[in-house]
Amino acid sequence: MPHPHTQEAEAHLAELRAALAAHGVTLPSLGLELPSLTSSYAAPLIALGNCNLETAAALTAALRKGAAG
Repeated sequence: MPHPHTQEAEAHLAELRAALAAHGVTLPSLGLELPSLTSSYAAPLIALGNCNLETAAALTAALRKGAAG
């Protein structure tokens, strides 16, 4: 039986991926955390995953730019 919040989690994942892409950031490991999909007690988790130094710097810059408003 699929997790009841899978569609919601996938929608948030797509929005996050698009928002990151708008800032030129791609997290290669971005996805739903598979073990959390087997739990019926909580909503699935989004795994941000690993990234290289260049991606970490781009993500930091995007977050700082957003925080500065």
